Amino acid sequence: MPSPIDIETSDPYILVLYYSRHGSTAAMAEEIAVGVAKVKSIRAVVRTVPAVSDNIDSSVEAIPEAGPLYCSESDLKHCAGLIMGSPTRFGNMAAPLKYFIDATSTLWLNGDLIGKPAAVFSSTSSMHGGNEATLLTMMLPLIHHGMLLLGIPYSHAALHQTQSGGTPYGASHVAGHDNKRPLSEDEIDLCRILGQRVATLALKLEMNG
Repeated sequence: MPSPIDIETSDPYILVLYYSRHGSTAAMAEEIAVGVAKVKSIRAVVRTVPAVSDNIDSSVEAIPEAGPLYCSESDLKHCAGLIMGSPTRFGNMAAPLKYFIDATSTLWLNGDLIGKPAAVFSSTSSMHGGNEATLLTMMLPLIHHGMLLLGIPYSHAALHQTQSGGTPYGASHVAGHDNKRPLSEDEIDLCRILGQRVATLALKLEMNG
């Protein structure tokens, strides 16, 4: 996995940033990265955030035991585009991701993310568990950062035929009451479409910038 220093000096990349509790949002992030990889000359960098502890004396290791690295401010600052995902928590993003975003005021003050494309994705256990509300509320801090929000247009057949997740506001997944239901073919398709769409616009902006 590349270090933040490598990222700053490399080709443009889409930051796929997420928090996942049971693995469903992480699985979506992987499929979104596949979609990004379909676009030449730009790549996906997948990052996560640590859980938030209710014990003020506890702390997390700087590097997770497994999976993607924790996201740094530098990772976010130097991205060409952002795709952000979270499980649903009462119609909003999970606290660990919100905690990370709340700490990005320096990037906001400097305007580091202005004009960069962004999109969101989410997973919930039930069909009407707040996926769309979560996607919409996740957009709010990105609007404050001046980012260009992208959804999924209805020109994609999977958005019409899905019987589980998938919305025009972003990719979504219905994980089931035990959070073990795998991504459906339509959900995978829409995750990849979202990644490809953000990557395509980001590369155009980079080339014209």
